[in-house]
Amino acid sequence: MAEGTPEYDERFVHFIVLFNVDEDYFECHEVMEELWLEEGRSLLYQGLLQAAVGLHHWRNDNYTGAVKLFTQSENKLVRYPDVTMGLSIRQLRDDVERSLKPLRHWVEQSPAEAPPPFRPFKLAVTDDRLRMLAEAMAEIPLEERLHGEEPQ
Repeated sequence: MAEGTPEYDERFVHFIVLFNVDEDYFECHEVMEELWLEEGRSLLYQGLLQAAVGLHHWRNDNYTGAVKLFTQSENKLVRYPDVTMGLSIRQLRDDVERSLKPLRHWVEQSPAEAPPPFRPFKLAVTDDRLRMLAEAMAEIPLEERLHGEEPQ
């Protein structure tokens, strides 16, 4: 591997696939939390995890929870360069902010109108190697990725 090329943990790659392909934000949390704990509670991993959980809450009509998690994600991700670990953190911050604004308004104003409709977003992968790893992992059926093959 070329010097300066980041090494990507398989769970990090899996998180990206769960987020972008499967849109399974609950499993994103499960996968990233394990990595987050193991890697010393990285604020980057925590911010990514919180963005996923924010989407999970929003999709499940927990608007207050979505606002809380998106706000926490925003507070963590602001500390990182625009491109970090093969991802456009700038794009993620923009997407979280764009999602948070109408949700926060709806929660705080408690209007009689319908809440903002769920609008998922993707993690923008900037590193070709990470993109190839994620594409290869996405070809593995979800059940196998989540639970693996049982030993014979």
